[in-house]
Amino acid sequence: MGFYDEYLKYKDFDFHKFFENVDDQDILRAINKNKLDVYDFLALLSPKAENYLEEIATKAHRLTLNNFGKAVVLFTPMYLGNYCVNKCAYCGFNFDNDIKRKKLTMEEVDREAKKIYETGLRHILILTGSSRKETPVSYMIDAINILKKYFDSISIEVYPLKEEEYRQVVEAGVEGLSIYQEVYNEEIYDKVHLAGPKKNYMFRLNAPERACKARIRNVCIGALLGLDDWRREFFYGGLHAKYLQDKYSDVDVALALPRIRAHAGSFTQIYDANDKNVVQMVLACRLFMPRAGITMTTREKAEFKNHLLPLGVNKISAGVTTEVGGHTLEDESDPQFDIIDGRSVEEVRKDLLNLGYQPVFKDWMKI
Repeated sequence: MGFYDEYLKYKDFDFHKFFENVDDQDILRAINKNKLDVYDFLALLSPKAENYLEEIATKAHRLTLNNFGKAVVLFTPMYLGNYCVNKCAYCGFNFDNDIKRKKLTMEEVDREAKKIYETGLRHILILTGSSRKETPVSYMIDAINILKKYFDSISIEVYPLKEEEYRQVVEAGVEGLSIYQEVYNEEIYDKVHLAGPKKNYMFRLNAPERACKARIRNVCIGALLGLDDWRREFFYGGLHAKYLQDKYSDVDVALALPRIRAHAGSFTQIYDANDKNVVQMVLACRLFMPRAGITMTTREKAEFKNHLLPLGVNKISAGVTTEVGGHTLEDESDPQFDIIDGRSVEEVRKDLLNLGYQPVFKDWMKI
C-alpha cells in the first residue's frame, strides 16, 4: 500500500462542510491533546483556528524547544544545471521559456563547492533541472564525488528517480532528498504540467517512498503553495509526511512551505496563501508532527522567517543563488525564481545569534 491509498480516503472529502462544523471546543481539544489525529490536524488548519493562533503558538513553541532546542540548521542550494524537458506552467525552467541554459562542468562544480565551503556551510542541496539527457544520474554521481570533499551532508532536489537510482546516489554519498509534489489535486496537477515526464502524477507521488526504501536518511516534501487552496494542499502534505514518518521510522521526515514567486513565464492562476496562513500551517504542523523538521527557504523575507523560528521552523537556507554557477561564474544562467531573502551566510549567522538561536553549520557526518 502506498500513500495514494491514503490520499484517496480524502480526495473527495467535503472540506467546506468540515470547516463549517468546527467549533471552539474542537480547537481547544486539539491544542490540549498529546497526539493529534488527522481531523485534529485539519481543525487546526480551519478558519476557526485563526482565532486561537496565540494559544496554538504557545504549544508549538514548547514542542519546538523540547524536540529541537534553539538550534537552526543552515544549508544552501547549488544549481548544477537548468536544462529541462518539462513544461510546467509555474516554473522558470519550463522547456518553452526563452532563458539561458547551462550545466556545470566538474571543474566548475569544484570551484562552486570551494566558494560555498569558505562560508562555513557543510550542508549542500544540489539541483539539476529535469533532463536525463543533460544531467543523468551518472552526472550527479560525478558531482557528488567532488562535493564529498567539502560537505558532510549532501541532499538532492532533482527529477524523480527509480528506487535503484536512489540507491546509487545514496551509496555515492547522498543522505537527503527534497521533492515537492507541487500540487496534490490531480486535476490541477494535470493542468499545470503541460508536457514532459513530470506529467506522471503517480511516479512523482511515490518518489519519496522509493528513496526511503533505498535507505536515504532524510526526506523533505511539500506542496507549492499557490496552485490550489492552501488548507487542502497542506493537509495532504501533512498526511503524506505522517505516512512516511510512521512507515519509515529510521528516516527523518520534514515539510517545506514554498510559495510561488516571480519567475520567467506568465502563470497567474494563483491561490493566495498570505503570511498569516503560513504561520497557521507551521503551527498546525508542529502540533501534528512534533518531531518533523520544518524548512523555510529564500522564498520568504528574512524578518518573516525570524518570526517563525520560535513556532517550529528549524532549517533555513542562507547565501542563496538560484542561478547555475551563481556563486563563482560571471556568465551564470537565468534564475529559477526571484529570491526574497538575499542575506549572506554570515548575515544569517549574526541574525540567529542576535535572536538567541544557535546556527548549525554541520549536524551530521557519515561514518
